[in-house]
Amino acid sequence: MIVKMKFLSITGPKADIDRVVNTYLSKYEIHLENALTELSTMQNITPYIQINPYKETLKQAEDFTALLPEDKRTTTKRLSLEDAINCVHGLDHTLGQLNQERTELEAKKKDVLTPKKRKPRKSKADQIKLLVRQAQKSGMKLDEIADKLGIGKITKEYYNKFESYCYENSDTVFYRCHSDEQYVWGIYFCPRDQVTKVDAVFSSLHFERIYVPDEYSGTPEDAYAALQAEIKKTDDALSECSRKLAKCLSDSAEDLVAAKEQLEQLSGNFDVRRLAACTKSKKETFYILCGWMSEKDAASFQKDIENDTNLFCFIEDDANNVLRQPPTKLKNPKIFRPFEMYVKMYGLPNYNEIDPTIIVGLTYAFIFGIMFADVGQGLCLLIGGALLYHYKKMDLAAIMSTCAVFSVIFGFLFGSFFGFENVIPALWLHPKEAMTTLPFIGSMNTVFVAAVAFGMFMILTGMVLHMINAARNHKLGELLFSQNSLAGFIFYGALAVTLVLLFSGHKAPAVGVMVVMFGIPLLAIFLKEPLERMVEKKGNAFPETGKGMFFVQAFFELFDVLLSYFSNTISFVRVGAYAVSHAAMMEV
Repeated sequence: MIVKMKFLSITGPKADIDRVVNTYLSKYEIHLENALTELSTMQNITPYIQINPYKETLKQAEDFTALLPEDKRTTTKRLSLEDAINCVHGLDHTLGQLNQERTELEAKKKDVLTPKKRKPRKSKADQIKLLVRQAQKSGMKLDEIADKLGIGKITKEYYNKFESYCYENSDTVFYRCHSDEQYVWGIYFCPRDQVTKVDAVFSSLHFERIYVPDEYSGTPEDAYAALQAEIKKTDDALSECSRKLAKCLSDSAEDLVAAKEQLEQLSGNFDVRRLAACTKSKKETFYILCGWMSEKDAASFQKDIENDTNLFCFIEDDANNVLRQPPTKLKNPKIFRPFEMYVKMYGLPNYNEIDPTIIVGLTYAFIFGIMFADVGQGLCLLIGGALLYHYKKMDLAAIMSTCAVFSVIFGFLFGSFFGFENVIPALWLHPKEAMTTLPFIGSMNTVFVAAVAFGMFMILTGMVLHMINAARNHKLGELLFSQNSLAGFIFYGALAVTLVLLFSGHKAPAVGVMVVMFGIPLLAIFLKEPLERMVEKKGNAFPETGKGMFFVQAFFELFDVLLSYFSNTISFVRVGAYAVSHAAMMEV
């Protein structure tokens, strides 16, 4: 059902707004409206402008809390505002220092391991590692290698070309140190005045040169060992830094979560100011808050503040004095509450309309039970859904459990147990085998016939609900002449009664009765727009486009209405089809 709401106007001294929000409003569910909009007819009111002082600190607290494990993000501890701010700022300072230290260590490690932008793109570690291979053949030290002109690798293809065509005619000596399947490693020497020329030759042969890091000396093996030790030392320092970060967060977890909760509450309360207005008297400035509460909460709130001399609340009893329509708040029995998910998915009903949650829950579960009728499988779904809902609080699991109850019921009616139809007797019929003979049609599956009959009942029920909603919203034309209200109900109801009489072997109603029951409603639907204008006194009955165009348009709209009645009715055959196909698939 839809909860009845009351519109409240709350006012008091401007400096007292935090106390009111913390002491009173935080205990109740209130839907606040913009006071400036609601009180637009008043003069001398201004917005309550003030910057939220908790926003930045709360953002820090949320970021730090996100780093905690899931099991440490709750607490029963409470902190004062001062302690909460000190906790977050202190943690920010400590973590900032540790993060700065970690950043410096990562930069140091990156300097060693990240390839340079210049060619060849090798890191210091890669360069030293490659020099180890060269030195094993040449026996040179790093300072000796640094004096030489070029050390690196060349592909075997270009090395062979170099030996065949260039080596004898160039002023260079290439000392081959090492080779593998693809590359030849070595060092080339040349006179100082030939450096540019020789470099150009080797560059044209795609020689990948290795540059010796200046900060290392001794043999390449010694330099590589020193480099590995430096990397390990940096990794150990990074691990220690990460351990300190984790320990700092773990030790402060309870205080941090408590600080976040306190700041969230204060920040939320402070945001109330965005919807408040201010008005001045001769001596003092007052705030004004406007919003909606349920009737029960409004009465409790009024009683709660009756002795508070700094707070005044006015409850509006006349809905005509309120500019906005009340918000829709649903309240249903616990078993149907999960089905509110479907109602909200399609859109909440208007405040003055019927809450369809219970109807949706019953029909949804009923149809599911027909389509998935099995005692054994239904019990499995019932237990599984109940366990999921109990431990995970999943609305879909609760819906599954409710639907499973009807699966079990129809499982007994259809005599199905884990797909076997010979274990328990069918209290009604077996979907695949039961047939019904209908006049004019012949033999048809009984479940299909029952599904269509159920569909007609559902369509008529929907029309009744539509009529109630139209009456509640004072839409007389919609109530009388719509295809989904009284005119449609009479026509479709008469059609349903006629079909039931014919298919059950009785005589159809007299021709005169059928003309009245079919003709008048169809005429009302056909003339819906002008009739609505007449009963609601909206000026000219026919639109400005002209009567001719109206009748052409109305004819095709009436044809569409009749087609929709037929298609919506026949669409319920799928319910029976699922029941039959489920039984057939289980047999296979």
